Amino acid sequence: MRRLPVYFLLDTSGSMYGEPIQALNNALSGMINTLRTDPQALDSLWISVITFDREVKEIVPLTELVSFQLPEIVCPQSGPTHTGAALEVLYQKVITDVRKGTSDQKGDWKPLFFLFTDGKPSDIQLYRQMISQIKSLNFGAVVGCAAGHLADDSLLKELTDSVVHLDTCDSTTLKTFFKWVSDTIEQGNKSQGTGESVELPAPPSEIHLVI
Repeated sequence: MRRLPVYFLLDTSGSMYGEPIQALNNALSGMINTLRTDPQALDSLWISVITFDREVKEIVPLTELVSFQLPEIVCPQSGPTHTGAALEVLYQKVITDVRKGTSDQKGDWKPLFFLFTDGKPSDIQLYRQMISQIKSLNFGAVVGCAAGHLADDSLLKELTDSVVHLDTCDSTTLKTFFKWVSDTIEQGNKSQGTGESVELPAPPSEIHLVI
């Protein structure tokens, strides 16, 4: 069975401490439950979760949806946002994880990548260095999400044209965002085999597309 690998890079820096990280846990859990109701996702979807603050951690390696277990995501009370270092880890994981096609077997579908942050990179030089390498990986879609008034849309736009902005990191907004993410993933499943990039579904009113 050909896999659809989906990577989540989640900001767990100090500004996410408290209610925002709880809201993120709840919203992610809801998204996984929604995806599990889709037979096609159960057949092909594999998910990886990487968090970043001062450290970068792969908290769930690429795992099929059927056996995916989401641990509770925690964050420090303060500290920097090492987005560039997170992109470095992501790059290595995708190179290692994603199966290329051979004469004997078909490779994986184009992976999808979702980056969620409520701030901006503390390691801006490394972040900018990694952009061209991430773009070379031929993702089916790269979606950047800037949450809250401190998040920097323009830096995410350097990484991808598909950037959305959330006004807050509260529970309702994050649930809406991750429901839209699950719609995007299901869209990715449907467009498999066309060779096209994934067309993002129209976002609900709480999610602002950054033009």
